[in-house]
Amino acid sequence: MYASFRPLLICIFAITFILTGCASVNDVIAAKESNREGTTAFYDVSADEAWLVAKTVFRWEGSDAIEEHRAEGYMTTSTGVGFLTAGTVMGAWISTDTGGNGKTKVTVVTKRRVQTNIVTSLTESTFQKRFAQAVAILKAGQPLPQAAPPMPG
Repeated sequence: MYASFRPLLICIFAITFILTGCASVNDVIAAKESNREGTTAFYDVSADEAWLVAKTVFRWEGSDAIEEHRAEGYMTTSTGVGFLTAGTVMGAWISTDTGGNGKTKVTVVTKRRVQTNIVTSLTESTFQKRFAQAVAILKAGQPLPQAAPPMPG
């Protein structure tokens, strides 16, 4: 009985997938460049330290290879398909604050690969929480651990 509906269900799923589209790294970059999306925070670290922290946070959260565009001030990465997600594409932008307070500006943009996904591998707020956690570790004179420490409460 249900076997006769299988082709119909597959077609509906395929059409939904095609219509919703898939996000790519280019979508993350476009969202940042248009200032439509992203979460920004300022940290009392150098740009070099912020660069290291951003890469560390992405690794803690299970990212794939990180593509670094240091001269342009950003890096991109993604996560693959998981149990509840088709993956996430992400980018982090690091720049010196022009407001004169000596802090480093960190902006992150994350997008679900498939817009109909309910779950994302890494949210912008989680990135910023992890970033602040890593900065605190550095400020305490500790090296950044390879594995993610427990998330602060």
